[in-house]
Amino acid sequence: MDQSAFLGRISHISKEPNPALLEHAQQRAESVQNRVADRITAFSGSMWFVYVHIIWFSCWIGFGVEHYPYGLLTMIVSLEAIFLSTFVLISQNRADAKRRVIADQQWQTVKEEDRQNEELLNLSNEILELTKAIHAITNARSSAGPHGSPPAS
Repeated sequence: MDQSAFLGRISHISKEPNPALLEHAQQRAESVQNRVADRITAFSGSMWFVYVHIIWFSCWIGFGVEHYPYGLLTMIVSLEAIFLSTFVLISQNRADAKRRVIADQQWQTVKEEDRQNEELLNLSNEILELTKAIHAITNARSSAGPHGSPPAS
């Protein structure tokens, strides 16, 4: 797919950030632990992380830091996997919190729209009643004649 077709498909997406998500991100950024976890998660989910590990494993094995079966390397990689899985869970929790913020905001919007719809429905019913009353008065006057007296027979 060329770039113009792609841009055409996503042109309906708002480029303005969601205020609720901005507030959530600001609250999250206030905690040092969250900032550290976000940075580690961002790095461990990048290709740089893969490149660093390729170089590290190649050097470890190539320079003979330890001999086969690489017990220390295995232990280090296992510990790293434990920590990385924890950071993946932290990342999922963060994504869930974002979804919860959006869902709460959407729920508030739905409730507000429902309240507005009720008001509009009440106004429409009042307009309908007034219209019926005007028609009834107009019909009564038109059947009474031009000066309010019954028509001559």
